[in-house]
Amino acid sequence: MDAIVEIKSHPLDPLTLREIAEAVALLKDARHLADTIRFPIIRLEEPVKADLAAYRLGAPLPRLAFVLSIDITTGETHESIVDLSARIVSSHVRLPLDSLPYGQPPVMLCEFETVEGTVKADPRWIAAVKKRGITDEDIALVQIDPFSSGYFGHDFEKGQRIVRAVSYWRGDERDNGYAHPIEGVVAVVDLVKNQVVDLVDDEKIIPVPKKKRNYGQEAYPDVRSDVKPLDIVQPEGPSFSVDGWNVEWQNWSFRVGFTPREGLVLHELGIKDGGKLRPIVFRASVTEMVVPYADPTANHYWKSAFDAGEYGLGRLANCLELGCDCLGHIHYFDVPSADDFGQPMVMKNAICMHEEDYGIMWKHYEFRNGIFEVRRSRRLVISFFATVGNYDYGFYWYLYQDGTIQLEAKLTGIIQTAAVASGETYPWGGMVDDNLGGPTHQHFFNARLHMDVDGGGNTVTEHEFVPRPWGDDNPYGNVFDTKTKVLKRELDSPAIASGETGRYWKVQNPNETNTVGKAPGYKMIVMPSPLMLAQEGSTVAQRGGFAKKHIWVTAFDPAEKYASGDYPNVHAGGDGLPKYVAQNRPIENADVVLWHSFGHTHVCKPEDFPIMPVEYAGFTLKPNGFFAGNIAMNLPAGKNMRSHDNREPQSLDAGGAKACCAT
Repeated sequence: MDAIVEIKSHPLDPLTLREIAEAVALLKDARHLADTIRFPIIRLEEPVKADLAAYRLGAPLPRLAFVLSIDITTGETHESIVDLSARIVSSHVRLPLDSLPYGQPPVMLCEFETVEGTVKADPRWIAAVKKRGITDEDIALVQIDPFSSGYFGHDFEKGQRIVRAVSYWRGDERDNGYAHPIEGVVAVVDLVKNQVVDLVDDEKIIPVPKKKRNYGQEAYPDVRSDVKPLDIVQPEGPSFSVDGWNVEWQNWSFRVGFTPREGLVLHELGIKDGGKLRPIVFRASVTEMVVPYADPTANHYWKSAFDAGEYGLGRLANCLELGCDCLGHIHYFDVPSADDFGQPMVMKNAICMHEEDYGIMWKHYEFRNGIFEVRRSRRLVISFFATVGNYDYGFYWYLYQDGTIQLEAKLTGIIQTAAVASGETYPWGGMVDDNLGGPTHQHFFNARLHMDVDGGGNTVTEHEFVPRPWGDDNPYGNVFDTKTKVLKRELDSPAIASGETGRYWKVQNPNETNTVGKAPGYKMIVMPSPLMLAQEGSTVAQRGGFAKKHIWVTAFDPAEKYASGDYPNVHAGGDGLPKYVAQNRPIENADVVLWHSFGHTHVCKPEDFPIMPVEYAGFTLKPNGFFAGNIAMNLPAGKNMRSHDNREPQSLDAGGAKACCAT
């Protein structure tokens, strides 16, 4: 077992390696679990705000582990809570996944490994690919991609643990299989029975594209010779400090967490102001994402991967490499985790934290008195990357010196592809190469923000700008007003952003007063973002209803953790945010959760292949009446002495901090 130095845990710290091992051992012993049990999820069962408040006053707080277990021979699934403090299993509940609306635990890596053999042993699949020119010799190198199946009401879906599998020809192990899709052949694999329970063999035979589009370094031997080194240097070290999972930086304070489904979590995010730590967000994470495709043909209509709920973003986190994924003075967090068998393991370098220069923070040159002041912005970056099949997703939380919070999702990797017959065009997306199309699709993320602005109850308000009619109070036609709506109950909250009216939302604490007599708050700034375009009533819209609105607000309920519900895998739909808000609970001056859906619509093009350059999506939370003024005014007027005028000889002297033209 890899070693992590274990210290006394804070109640929000991820489970340690020892705690993971103890939780599994206690559950196995108490419930006499068979050797056929696997563990898709093992994580901390987190305490809520009230528990932590009591803990700070000296009340005991047990360490609880949530364990999801599945018998791979029957599919029977249980949720368990293991009390590590009392060393007992406090609950062990069988999930009714054999009845509507069904649902399944996320697909495990150990199951992925069996799918290829199951598919390649099926005589129907062999016959189907041979019709498309695949020989017996080719079959060994054919790439099989298990893909979460969606749900369409077929008998082989109802209450069953299945994936759909698509295939790609390869001439060599290092070939990019996505350049060679085998169109019109889809195997449905039951993961419990280890059988192909349905095989789609489209009557239209499309030849497999054979043009190679590889991306390993050997495919590009003539690399650019004019890229000079660009080094990030912090000769005195970073400005942050780390104590276990707790981080302090530029008056910011927060705790780092990690779960198998969400990956990176930020806990108790707050900022010191006037010597007092002021809470802003109690818990922040990305709980779900879905990628629906707009191609109705056999290989693609069912594709709508819920990458968090059906696979687990945290379970698929990358081991980040110094000098490649993150630049500068880096602090890595190694994450204690568990494999499918419940064995503790370490995810090395799963989380990266570093500082970045971010241009100008503020600047003014006053010609009347010659005062010239400029301050550069710096941000703290906390990030991780997950690879889910063909796509790679980076999640970057940014904290700024002026109190701004930002989340940026970075989308890269390899697009899904479709074979196109010679002389034909691809009607469901864009052509990316000879005989190769890329289906149009969308990516939707949902961030869950358990707000805690200045502690106590919070209220969310919706605002937009409207022109004032001509009149005595608008004689020149230049006046416009801000229209405000208080979100009093949950069904008031589902909303769509509008660039035309500048619609935005504020989370305020009505129990506190700022320096201008208003409630202190933070403003949610929604970036230009699409909504799910699948028709109402479609299965993907029923399963991913969170992506039909940009904003949702719910009363906090510890059971409502995920935008798509607990188990979207092979789920009939209707769970998650639409179900949560249907309760229409009061949300004014309450413990509220702000959920934001955002994303990207991708019409594929040649520039996206063989690897797609990064696309960006995200949002920003900015202080709005939270502070008495610009809290970045006291930044030092330091001058970067590593900067160099290219017209002059270069000096390697690191120099010292000097003022930037300040008087």
